[in-house]
Parts: sequence; structure tokens; C-alpha cells
Amino acid sequence: MTQVLYGPRLGKEGELRVGCSAVIFDQAREKVLLTQRADNGHWCLPGGHMESGESAAEACEREVLEETGLKVRAKRLLGVYSNPDQLVIYKDGNKAFFVVLNFEAEVLEGEVGLSEETTAFGWFTPDEMDAMPIHANHTLRVRDALREDSPVMR
Repeated sequence: MTQVLYGPRLGKEGELRVGCSAVIFDQAREKVLLTQRADNGHWCLPGGHMESGESAAEACEREVLEETGLKVRAKRLLGVYSNPDQLVIYKDGNKAFFVVLNFEAEVLEGEVGLSEETTAFGWFTPDEMDAMPIHANHTLRVRDALREDSPVMR
């Protein structure tokens, strides 16, 4: 099981990795697509790590496709997130410190489905998310997505 630990500057124990996440709104722009992680049961925005040789937008689009079956276009950078007090430890013992680029993405085609990494999906308001087991700071990312100003750096 993947663990997320918190402590003063704990992130320095991990390998630096770049990740991405996607905020996908419903048509009314009131709810956001979340998936439930297979490794720890937490709900999260679709996303994952960036691979060498792809742009940040391509990474976001690939991860959404892999996790949900949706073909999307990353249309707006919403924010850059890093928490020096957070460390991700994978079941194989690898440790990671993430810098995550959060995008708003629009669905181009496809139907939402499950993958090896997800056990459920649904559309939720930020207020509904407050009562759910949410991965890291994903609720904050959604609330930041509702802002109309320039990208957030946290």
C-alpha cells in the first residue's frame, strides 16, 4: 500500500518527481470527476507522474486516459503544488517528493471507466469532498480551479 507521510521537511528524503493532475468539471461546472485509488482507497483527481520526453500537458492527458478511459485536452494550468513536509512511500520502498502541475482539462471523447489503478469514480462538489477520504491536497486544487485569476503556487 502506498503511504503518504507528513513531517517537517520530510520531502527531502524522497526522489524529486514531477506529476500532474486534472480537474474535469461537469457541464454545469459544479462537480468534478474523482477516482478512488486502488492502492489506498483515497479519492483523488486523475493524474500521475510525468515521463521523460513528454510535455506536462501530454502527461496530464495520458494519465487521465490511462485512469479513466477519457480522452481529454489540458487547457489551462491552474497551479503548481509542492509540500516540503510530505513524503510518498510506495509498497516497493521507493520514496518520492512530488511537484505537481494541476490542469483544467476538457473531455474530448470517451466514457468514464475504471483501470488497474482505480476502483470507483464519481462527480462531486468541493463541499462533498470535504467529508471524503481525499488524497493529499486535492480538495484545495479543486477550490483553486474555481478561481478565475492566474495560476496558484503552493
